[in-house]
Amino acid sequence: MPIAEAVAADPVACQVAGLCWRLSSGGKLEVLLVTSRDTGRWILPKGWPIKGLDAANSALREAFEEAGVDGRVASAEIGRFPYVKVMGEDRGFPCEVAVFPIEVRRLRDVFPECDQRRRKWFPIEKAAQKVDEPELAELLLSFTPGRG
Repeated sequence: MPIAEAVAADPVACQVAGLCWRLSSGGKLEVLLVTSRDTGRWILPKGWPIKGLDAANSALREAFEEAGVDGRVASAEIGRFPYVKVMGEDRGFPCEVAVFPIEVRRLRDVFPECDQRRRKWFPIEKAAQKVDEPELAELLLSFTPGRG
């Protein structure tokens, strides 16, 4: 459904995101964040649900396109957070993002948006400090691998 139709049908549009995680060699939980294309702020890879894919696999596809992630996605979302999708300098609309954990098996060097974004691993506590959305920060801090 085109964005305009989705917004007209529901004032809060829904996107999907991948919480891409790994355990470091020391056993510490780390999360992969990417920069947004417009502002450069740190975010989870996210996007609109993809026709023909369920929500979890849409999140996995977004993680590949935005961060080069190969991994295993959980079928159940672990939570949601709100944010405002910016559509130009003075336009935006509310979105709700369903988050699916993705255990990262490998990062590819070449992926569709590799020239448009940066990606970086952060300890989970630092990742929570880097994101702008308080509800996303809470979701990160409450995340436990194997849940979802």
